[in-house]
Amino acid sequence: MSGHNKWSTIKHKKGAADAKRGKIFTKLIKEITVAAKLGGADPGGNPRLRTAMDKAKAENMPKDNVERAIKKGAGGLEGTTYEETTYEGYGPGGVAVLVEVMTDNRNRTVSEVRSIFSKCNGNMGEAGCVSWLFDKKGLIVFPKSTEFDKLFEAALEAGADDVSDEEDQIEVLTDPAAFIEVRESLEKAGFRYESAEVTMIPQTMVKLEGKQAESMLKLMERLEDNDDVQNVYANFDISQEEMERMM
Repeated sequence: MSGHNKWSTIKHKKGAADAKRGKIFTKLIKEITVAAKLGGADPGGNPRLRTAMDKAKAENMPKDNVERAIKKGAGGLEGTTYEETTYEGYGPGGVAVLVEVMTDNRNRTVSEVRSIFSKCNGNMGEAGCVSWLFDKKGLIVFPKSTEFDKLFEAALEAGADDVSDEEDQIEVLTDPAAFIEVRESLEKAGFRYESAEVTMIPQTMVKLEGKQAESMLKLMERLEDNDDVQNVYANFDISQEEMERMM
């Protein structure tokens, strides 16, 4: 399982998602605004906007908030201009970490991100130092109760790259360009997914335990808690037993 997806599971168990709903809304509004600015206000012709709107719907964001963000991005409202960039670095145990940000002040953000890395036994690296360890993929997650053989057949027929039966879920991987088409095809076939997103999948994993595992989770939490950080991806692997010990 990808470190990013493992982290999603950990957050769910810790109940952090509900506690930080305000921050989730803020990040989604930024994403919708930038997506509308770059690709236009019509989600039918703008896959990035459509995906962001789907995420907002899944988080029960009010429709007015979504429409305001689209209007702002498309030029209908005055507002802050955001710049997108990605920072790379290493967490405890040499874990590769990618940090996607949207910021109106690059100097402030890079300083804050560097500080978070250093306080959690990690360090920022040069551009390109770890990005080669990740592949951009569409990831659609289904509950373990889903009938694997039927999902496998339907997913490959819809154009998915791979279907894997993981520890506590089933994952469908797609090319980013085919992500929406595959997801919608599986929905029409009656399959109900738990989450769906375009993400960064690590090629190799780094197993962590003890203090290193604790420091890694602290690094993930602090990075995601930063208002300018949109997404964090990492290639750590923490066992179920270790996770339960830390909860």
